[in-house]
Amino acid sequence: MMKKLLVVLALGALAACETVDTTQPGTVGVDRDQRMLVSSQEVDASAKQAYSKMMAEAQKKGVLDRDAAAFQRVRAITRRLVPQTVAFRKDAGSWPWEVHVISTDEVNAWCMPSGKMAVYTGLINKLQATDDELAAVMGHEIAHALREHSREQISRQVGTQMAIGIAGALFGVGDLGQSLAGAVADVTLNLPKSRGMEQEADRIGVELAARAGYNPHAAVSLWEKMNKIGGSSGPSFLSTHPSPENRLKDLRDYAERVMPLYQASAKR
Repeated sequence: MMKKLLVVLALGALAACETVDTTQPGTVGVDRDQRMLVSSQEVDASAKQAYSKMMAEAQKKGVLDRDAAAFQRVRAITRRLVPQTVAFRKDAGSWPWEVHVISTDEVNAWCMPSGKMAVYTGLINKLQATDDELAAVMGHEIAHALREHSREQISRQVGTQMAIGIAGALFGVGDLGQSLAGAVADVTLNLPKSRGMEQEADRIGVELAARAGYNPHAAVSLWEKMNKIGGSSGPSFLSTHPSPENRLKDLRDYAERVMPLYQASAKR
């Protein structure tokens, strides 16, 4: 009887999964329902905790904002991109946005939930990235935060763990849980996003860049530079995205779609 009750309760919790529309479609038309098992408040608080810890560690190692020129450059681009996020979700304008530059050879950039960002000097220096190209990659990462992809990934993990918990109650399988702060850091830095998530971030990213006055076609040249580095050395999304040809075509198509936004921004 007790085993049956545990199964019913666990399945009921899974059924209570919240379906949300995290963003407006925008010009690029990203529109997909997402199912969440954890709240945005929990994920945002955990992201703040994880980000503070990581930046403190970078500070201790002497690699936090050590390159003053790169930091000023990245911060200036961020200041232009962030106001454009309200085109996809109005609450993003009041997020506690923060960006730092970490001196490391790694080619990477990321944005945690609620706008906690980092750009690595390896991305800037190894790619010889232009401002337009930096805006493309930062727009891509910001898009992950707007779409709450980390929350979505964690929700899937929680669902899996709940299923394992049912098996544990029935068959004695151990608990595989982990802290939420650790999970946020893991999905941001280590676990690849799905191909669908990466495509959403690509499309929203080019629109953010265009609205901010950066040439959206720079996303194509940026990706070509990253692809030359290779998946093992480049950002994690290179290993999960569709083939190079398909991605380039999609980026070109959507960059062209948002060109009127870029042209309008130049007139302001």
